[in-house]
Amino acid sequence: MVKCIAIDMDGTLLTSAQEITAENREAIKLAQESGVEVVIATGRAYEEAGDLLKDAGIITPMICANGAEIRTSAHEVIQTNPLSKDLAKEVAEILHSHQVYYEVYTNKGTYTLDKTMARSLIMDIFTVNGHVKNMDMDEIKKAAEERLQEVNQLDSYAVLFEDDSQIIYKLLAFHFEPVTLNEVREKLKGNSKLAVSASGKENIEITAVEAQKGIALEEFVDARGISLQDTMAIGDNYNDLSMMLKVGRAVAMGNADEEIQRQCHFVTATNEESGVGKAIKLALGV
Repeated sequence: MVKCIAIDMDGTLLTSAQEITAENREAIKLAQESGVEVVIATGRAYEEAGDLLKDAGIITPMICANGAEIRTSAHEVIQTNPLSKDLAKEVAEILHSHQVYYEVYTNKGTYTLDKTMARSLIMDIFTVNGHVKNMDMDEIKKAAEERLQEVNQLDSYAVLFEDDSQIIYKLLAFHFEPVTLNEVREKLKGNSKLAVSASGKENIEITAVEAQKGIALEEFVDARGISLQDTMAIGDNYNDLSMMLKVGRAVAMGNADEEIQRQCHFVTATNEESGVGKAIKLALGV
């Protein structure tokens, strides 16, 4: 019997228009009413995810920034797994040397050195990947602007690396040239203190090795006396694999890569078709 359900956001709980369908919302509430613990496990910073969930009426604990931060259902921080400042600087130097655009996630928000570049990248990702369904250019621009509202611009990341009050959670790098991304990925993977994953074909997500969704989820269920065997995880991308490979019921989205789907127990409908809601109802037997 499923006692806990961990749900990714982008490409999973959210449609390409960054919305949560009524079927998904209703299924989550049904699970909670049935006594199932539901946790959102996202690569997003809390600032990018918390308000969106609140607006949808979804109240759950959260695993943010791939496990770099864990919050209660009241959204209070109870655990962090940050990158050391020295390690973050090393990663930044590698990304800079390969001319790869990147953003830095901290306990105080998400930061960029170029909002214009960020806007262009977001719009390119929406249009190039083919994940957008029935969205015109105005809607794409709106979605990009909504995401950018939670991104702060700096002149230099040195401000973050030198400020003791800033805790570095994650670096998110983007590049549309696969060769360049692969070179950076292989260089980063040589450091055993780093976890290197992705939430899309055009990005790399870099966290401390302890900051992975699977590790955070294991700690989360252990604290509640729930076994991983009685846990279901739903996701669509490579930063979800660390949790999907640990649980008793791993569900890949219909829009996930075939490689992701092959490593899961079940494949549900796409994120545009309320795949999360369908997977939850199937697990609950309703």
